[in-house]
Amino acid sequence: MSDVLGSEAAALSEPATTTTAPVRRRPPPRPVEVVAVTRLTPRLVSLHVGGPALQGFAVEAPTAHIKVFLPQPGADLVLPTVGPNGPVLPEGAPPPIVRTYTPRHYDAASNTLEIQFVLHGEGAASRWAAGAKPGDQLAVAGPGGRFRLDPTATEWWIAGDESAIPAAATLLEALPATARAEVHFEVDGGEDELPLTSSARVSVHWHRRRPMARQKTWGTELRDAATNARLSEGTYVWVGCEASTMRAIRMQMLERGVARDALTTRGYWRVGEVNHPDHDYGDD
Repeated sequence: MSDVLGSEAAALSEPATTTTAPVRRRPPPRPVEVVAVTRLTPRLVSLHVGGPALQGFAVEAPTAHIKVFLPQPGADLVLPTVGPNGPVLPEGAPPPIVRTYTPRHYDAASNTLEIQFVLHGEGAASRWAAGAKPGDQLAVAGPGGRFRLDPTATEWWIAGDESAIPAAATLLEALPATARAEVHFEVDGGEDELPLTSSARVSVHWHRRRPMARQKTWGTELRDAATNARLSEGTYVWVGCEASTMRAIRMQMLERGVARDALTTRGYWRVGEVNHPDHDYGDD
């Protein structure tokens, strides 16, 4: 991952001249520590993190994402500094584990940020979150994301698997009372269900994943829900789940006439892949 965005612009005139735009650098990661741990479901844990570096943190839109920097197993967290050509680590220092998560809630009064981790039993971030305790060190960068809520949208169809519950929850909380949303979540079992709040009129449907050969049936329930969805004209759609399932649902929605500017899809992960890119919107 690069923490430096470079851009060049050339201006042509008579006589020809070339100019270079200033390099835009992203802010460095904010070092924080765990201040509270809450198990929301058997496979979803909420970590509240805090620290002086969080001052000024702000989330401008729901379903945003942040980069989370975690220490390698058995090592202290070492963060890169930003050099002229990108992030730089001290020689011999272990690089941090970097993953993408949703900033679930930032409380300016206590200067704490809530991040929810799915404990899927595999992967460095999941293992770290399963054993996290107050005082543990990490860092966050961001937030980012291109989704912007249209306050005039009154009809929503929202779907996701466990990985998308935190992001979908921020969207539901941001919907106005004038909106109506039909929501579908695919989860392993009833213990994964949790209460959600919204000012909008919301109907939430929890779909339990089929028990046989689950690695081959990820997203089946969501695809079926999309096939059976009754969409009125002007419905906005938001989907976050496994990448191949997301693409299948995206194609369904486009074929059914959902406008591209009313369709937001996110591939939060992909079967067999570690650290799936956070910019997978399925519009490739």
